[in-house]
This record gives sequence, C-alpha cells and structure tokens, in this order.
Amino acid sequence: MRVISHWLKPEIRHGAGYPILLLGGVALLVSAAIGIADRTTRADIARRQLEDLQATLQQVVPAEYYDNDPVRDTVTVQEGHRSVQVYRARRKGRVQAVSFRTTAPGYGSSEMVMIVGVDRDGKLLGVRVISHAETPGLGDKIETSKSDWILGFAGRSLSDPPPAGWGVKKDGGVFDQFTGATITPRAVVKAVKGGLELFAHHRAVLLDESSGGNDR
Repeated sequence: MRVISHWLKPEIRHGAGYPILLLGGVALLVSAAIGIADRTTRADIARRQLEDLQATLQQVVPAEYYDNDPVRDTVTVQEGHRSVQVYRARRKGRVQAVSFRTTAPGYGSSEMVMIVGVDRDGKLLGVRVISHAETPGLGDKIETSKSDWILGFAGRSLSDPPPAGWGVKKDGGVFDQFTGATITPRAVVKAVKGGLELFAHHRAVLLDESSGGNDR
C-alpha cells in the first residue's frame, strides 16, 4: 500500500476519494498476483491429475495388455442420458481392453464412483471404487484396503454368472453382502453389471472396429 501511495500525487493522496483509489490499486495487485500463481501452478496440477488417472487405470488393466498410453487413446459413447469417456488399451495397434468410470447410488445422496476394466472378450479385468461416502466399518469394505471383496469381480462376465446370478446372495445372486450392510454391495454389483452391458452395447466402437475406423 505504501508503494501505491508513493506514486500518487499529493493532491490525490489528500483527496476524499484516496481510500477508494488505494483499495482499488491493492485489489488489482492481488488479482495480478493470483493470476500469475495460477498460471505457474496450472501445468503442475494438470500433470499430477494425469499421473493419478494413469495410476487408477493401471489398477484395472494390467500393463501386459497395452503398449500405448490409454489416457490419450479415448472414445466417448452415449449411454442413456450420460456420456462415458472410455480409455482404450492397445497392443500392436489392436485394442485389447478398455476402462471407464461408472457410478452407483451411495449413502444418503452421495455417489460411489468406480473404474472398471474389461478385456476385448467382455471379461472383467478389475473393478476399483475411487470415491465414496459409505459408512466406516460397514459400507467401506468396498475399498481394497479394508477388504478383498471388490477383487471378486475379476474374471466375471455377463454370462458368468448368468443374469440371475448378478446380485448379492441375499437376493439370490452369487456375490457376498457385508454383515450389516447389504445396500452398498447390492448397488456396486448392479453398477458393475451395467458397465459390462455398456461394453456389450458399444463393443465395435470401443474396440475400434466400427466402420468409422479409429476414433482417437
């Protein structure tokens, strides 16, 4: 503020509008400083977000499935009212697997967000919950750090189990529920099945075998 005041003429410094003018100058300086900081950190933030996404995709698609960068090889499909961005894992130019986010209703009004990996034959390579607000000690067993329950989806497909088996055991399905918490695993099972159905609906596009060619 002293720097700004130094550059103003004496008659301005003693005028009635001086405090407003001084405050405006300070606001401009602060705004400029924030803008400079934003520009200098934006690249670092983007790089960290990219690294986080790559690490997440690696959890559901093993490295032997690709020699490309799935994060940069994407296609977007429309599933109902939502657009889904799909990451494609290629080896020698051929799509061997895909991964994408899917969601399930969670505790209260929250959502559980999952990443699903599917090979070209429609078999699940992995499922991970990447964000949720489920009750600690009950619904949070969907985390790999709390339970290996989520790992039980690997190797499953729309035909294994058959349609009637895609539910928790309480509902006649093949998947375990949690003691004292059935709603969470029930929602996850339904969402994972929905992910497999999405793959089946858009298989040709996701595997880059549609008449339109490469969608990258």
